Amino acid sequence: MEPLSKKVTTESTGLVEAAVLALDCAEPEALAEFYARLLGGEPPGEAERGTERIEITGRGGTRMAFRRDHGAAPNSWPRPDDSQQAHLELLVAREDMDAVERQVIALGGRPLDTKDNGGPHDTRLYSDPAGHTFSLRSG
Repeated sequence: MEPLSKKVTTESTGLVEAAVLALDCAEPEALAEFYARLLGGEPPGEAERGTERIEITGRGGTRMAFRRDHGAAPNSWPRPDDSQQAHLELLVAREDMDAVERQVIALGGRPLDTKDNGGPHDTRLYSDPAGHTFSLRSG
């Protein structure tokens, strides 16, 4: 294994510069636009259309990428035979939860489990237009 540079070994800033959540999907343009609107980022431009990978950055710095996979199949929820491997949690002010939920649905999100659970962290589950699960969570 190659040794780490002096900069990496002497600074406590982590080994990587940033993390990007990447989702495989059949139509990255549509999914990138959905999440750009949801996160307050710039939707993909014309130069990105038709490419194999599109990346967006939301208003709060959240970075996501969407990779074209012609064989992508939507996730199922719930999956009784195994657990969900990963999902995106989007943080929302509790008083804005109902309004944000309406916007998610208007943008093409599909409600999966959206009843207010009455706890300190209201969590509501959706799928994006390509079938990836995500949640809105207050707290």
